[in-house]
Amino acid sequence: MRIEASNVARITSGRLVGADCVAHGIAFDSRVLISGQAFAAIVADADGHDYLEHAHRAGATFAIVHRGRAVDFIPCVEVDDTLAALALLATELVANLPAFASKRIIGITGSAGKTSTKDLVAAVLEAGFSHSHAPVGSFNNDIGVPITILNAPDDCDALVLEMGMRGFGEIERLCSIAQPSIGVLTNIGDAHGERVGGREGVARAKFELLGSLPEDGVAVLNGDDEEITKRRSNVYSSISTYGSSVGADIRWSVLNTDSEGHITASFVYDGETASGTVPFPGEHMVANAAAAVAVGIACGMTLETCVSALGRASKQPGRMMWRTSVNGLRILDDSYNANTLSMMAALHVIAHSDGHRIAVLGAMAEIPDAEASHQLVADIARDLGITVLACETDLYGVPSMTVEEVVVQVKQQRPNAVLVKGSRVAATERVVEALLIG
Repeated sequence: MRIEASNVARITSGRLVGADCVAHGIAFDSRVLISGQAFAAIVADADGHDYLEHAHRAGATFAIVHRGRAVDFIPCVEVDDTLAALALLATELVANLPAFASKRIIGITGSAGKTSTKDLVAAVLEAGFSHSHAPVGSFNNDIGVPITILNAPDDCDALVLEMGMRGFGEIERLCSIAQPSIGVLTNIGDAHGERVGGREGVARAKFELLGSLPEDGVAVLNGDDEEITKRRSNVYSSISTYGSSVGADIRWSVLNTDSEGHITASFVYDGETASGTVPFPGEHMVANAAAAVAVGIACGMTLETCVSALGRASKQPGRMMWRTSVNGLRILDDSYNANTLSMMAALHVIAHSDGHRIAVLGAMAEIPDAEASHQLVADIARDLGITVLACETDLYGVPSMTVEEVVVQVKQQRPNAVLVKGSRVAATERVVEALLIG
């Protein structure tokens, strides 16, 4: 998006220090800044002002800084707060996008599957709209959503946004910035339930997306999720449902599953049928693919085009990705994050592998009744015949092991496949990297 420094100053009630200039997009991390972008000096765990010189060397045309912190080697727009400035900019500039006028701004939330669904929706819309835009990775908070908007092309005709939740009001705030016309709710689970009083609170927080849709908008709902279904009367926009159950507007069914959990599925809509293979393993990914198909149909695409486009979705590291070590060990890397729903889904994927299976599991964070939730996961693994190795936690009812001890155990047991999964705080990607090198 073309962004003028003087316009930033006007929108944010800021002050331009230095010459007026133009940027194409904004970065908040100087390490990934692309020459020609502006740099927003966010104050968080690190102070972005400490990296102004690095951003300048990387090719930033101007910087957005806190008042009194302008420098003389790059034009700066001084604002009261750089994070608030990003929100103000995105709120005003999103209305200039063709995607806004054509009502193709899509917000996606849910307790599990947000990022995978975002990637599948992006793949579908790319087949129908040549200037569609979606973030790479999981940009789903007060920084990520505005940055995604501000880095959309000026002619963006479909915009896909992921919206996370760590408390009440967050999704509503993100919606006030992005103004989506289509909202996708994948499921209601226990992720971050500790912050909002359990699953009921999670449902309230997630439904903020649907409550923010205009009356002529479309709510895309998982018809197989009971927590969503019993609350659909609270939705005032049009509703499109997807699911495996009878009555779903977009109905999916499994045709075939290979040894790595990849599924060829059938999708039915309005009497028409199309089939295709979902690029991510697991039955839960078929549901996410159906959500993407529902979004495409809501945007005027045909069922056949939507299903054919699913295979174009890009795979993200740490998210249901099969990897092979130098010694030939098959690793299902789902180390990016975890909650009870996603743990159960991942265990069912690796259960399709033949022979001895191991699940290396780290702790699940910010879930209510942590002891019972971890025990439920351990019980499901046992019922599926999967050996659990607990990495730096004793919540699964088996001895806690260090990363090094886990790696030794895996090598000794020589399984056919290993699942590695845990919440971000568990950093189970350390196990993946250690296993990959043998």
